[in-house]
Amino acid sequence: MTIPHKYHIPLLLLVCLCIFFPHLGVMYENIMEARNFVTARDMVERGNWIFTTINDTPRYQKPPMPTWFTALSALVFGLGKLWALRLPAAIMATLLTLSSYRLGREIFKDAMQALYAALILATSFYIVFAGRNGTWDIYCHAFTMVSIYCLWHFIRGRKLLLNAIGAGVFIGFSFLSKGPVSHYALLLPFIIAYLVVYRPPFSWKKAFPLSLLIICALVVGLSWGLVIYFFDHDTLTRILEAEAAARGNRNVRPFYYYWSFFTQSGIWTIPAFIGLLYPYLKNKVKDLQAYRFTLFWTLAAVILLSIIPDKKSRYLMPVLIPLALNTSFYIKYLVHNFQDFKSNLERFPVYFNFGIIAVIALVAGITGVFALDLTGLWPWFVLLALSLIIVGVVIVRGLRAKNISRVFMAVIAFTCCVIVFGFPLMRITYSNPDFDRLSPKITQWQAQGVPVYMFDNGSPELLWDTGHVLPVVVEDGVHLPQEDEFMVILDGARIDDFTSEFASFDFQEVDVIDGNVLPGTDRNHKDRRVAHVFKVSQGR
Repeated sequence: MTIPHKYHIPLLLLVCLCIFFPHLGVMYENIMEARNFVTARDMVERGNWIFTTINDTPRYQKPPMPTWFTALSALVFGLGKLWALRLPAAIMATLLTLSSYRLGREIFKDAMQALYAALILATSFYIVFAGRNGTWDIYCHAFTMVSIYCLWHFIRGRKLLLNAIGAGVFIGFSFLSKGPVSHYALLLPFIIAYLVVYRPPFSWKKAFPLSLLIICALVVGLSWGLVIYFFDHDTLTRILEAEAAARGNRNVRPFYYYWSFFTQSGIWTIPAFIGLLYPYLKNKVKDLQAYRFTLFWTLAAVILLSIIPDKKSRYLMPVLIPLALNTSFYIKYLVHNFQDFKSNLERFPVYFNFGIIAVIALVAGITGVFALDLTGLWPWFVLLALSLIIVGVVIVRGLRAKNISRVFMAVIAFTCCVIVFGFPLMRITYSNPDFDRLSPKITQWQAQGVPVYMFDNGSPELLWDTGHVLPVVVEDGVHLPQEDEFMVILDGARIDDFTSEFASFDFQEVDVIDGNVLPGTDRNHKDRRVAHVFKVSQGR
């Protein structure tokens, strides 16, 4: 199956539309999103666009560009719409997919292989996750990929000034999204791999454009940080010192922690692993230099990330970008040669990988009805079941016909169907009988003239659940309210601190509001989302 070039971009846009955009408001926000959303709320309600805050407290730990996009989307669609706050991340994931495709065409000189790579990337587990969450990672890596695309043309001597400015600006945008994270984990490995594999000669005619690139990157990337440094230096210093101290022993993992990185591609785990087997593929690819480049890029990214003691699985997301490009060599090889395979050793991983997906699709489609309480969600389940059965049948028939191109596209359709028709079914798990919303109660108390305070800014989810910017009692010491009576909201982990700080006051707990959609027995039930409300009285 060969898809004409003119349909590649529309197909990628359609896949991105199915994967990143539907049902963005279904999943409840996580702790990283909550920080971003509260900061965006402060921007919208308090105008804190440059001197960023979280619940009116300075927050300079992360650059503001993702939050700017989030706040702009909230201004257009409303702060109360969770899907609107995640919409910019979905757009960034689409930008990442399209820029990967364009770069792939340059590397491979084969538009169809570039399409395989972009589709693998868009359906890789952590890319799907990041593209549907209002966090920073997808922004910095999308901007870096655009800069790499411009840099590729710059190195090749094409439109030097234009591509130098483009690369510099987008490198700056990436820094404004998450500091040097993507420069280290994605851009630097690209440069290392390019120098090792292609060994480009230096040309003096690139000296001025290269200087312009560096200047653009520095001006754009450091702009916000310099403003904060010169106009709020003391606060910035205090925050960075606290952040550095907190990071000292956080998430320290051994060097080899990331060496199962290919599993983060999800459904592409086996093809991704085989694509990394240089002795196996080196005689099977048509462009060995391009294959060596994507392989070196992937491995360089993993090694550089492994050097850093602080490790989390989600930090591997930038590795998935060159990994998808690298995996496309194996997919292309299967598409063109699988019918001629004689060895069972070569055929087995193909049947095993895609066969598992077919079995999952068929079993989920046929038996899921017996395992779920589908009250009110039957239409979504019927659509999911029918689509998965069709996809499963297509994969089985494709494997029998040894038509890997058809199988590959069916796997892409599998991911799309799971998200488009399956995500609404997540509401089945939202079964906490004690679930309640904090924001309406705060509005009610304030309407009754009762002052409401946060004990501290310790729980980002709780701050988001308040729906309001609330003054904080504990921040660099205790700041007692002026009112004789007031409400104080805190999460359960801070109750002992509260009772200690207010030991000389009269107080009583008047409400406990559980903002978790999952029941207390679920391991994902977070105490940080349980609001304990105390009424405090102080004598005058």
